[in-house]
Amino acid sequence: MHATEFARLWMKFSKEWKMYLEEALAPSLTEGQLNVLELLLQHQPMKPSDLLQYLSTTPAAITTLLDRMERNDLIARTRDEADRRIVWVSVTTKGNMEAKRGMELREAYIQEALDRISSHNQQLLVYLLGKVTSSDKTHPAAVAAESAV
Repeated sequence: MHATEFARLWMKFSKEWKMYLEEALAPSLTEGQLNVLELLLQHQPMKPSDLLQYLSTTPAAITTLLDRMERNDLIARTRDEADRRIVWVSVTTKGNMEAKRGMELREAYIQEALDRISSHNQQLLVYLLGKVTSSDKTHPAAVAAESAV
């Protein structure tokens, strides 16, 4: 009944959000890099393969992303002292500053959007989005991705 309108509005919001972040984070950061920095700040150090469970991408794409981030001094890779085959990824000082900047930009954008509605409606929106996103039904692609890891 409301699926078409919901999809239209969701896509519009998503597109505007991505365009804003792409422009605001440039030239030193991308939205994908911000996501990786946030993961690393929560769980660091991590192995590149550990990122697979959080990101919807391939090992090759993660390697490419990490290469670019290392070149821009956002992350550092170090070999494990006990097992030289293991590589650990951690956030650099510059990466920490860029992550903070990116999170503040994103927070400001979302807050500006939410400020258009009352506090009560903000709570209701968060509640309803939580209901929509935490379905008991698991999407077949998510099951396939989960079993592939």
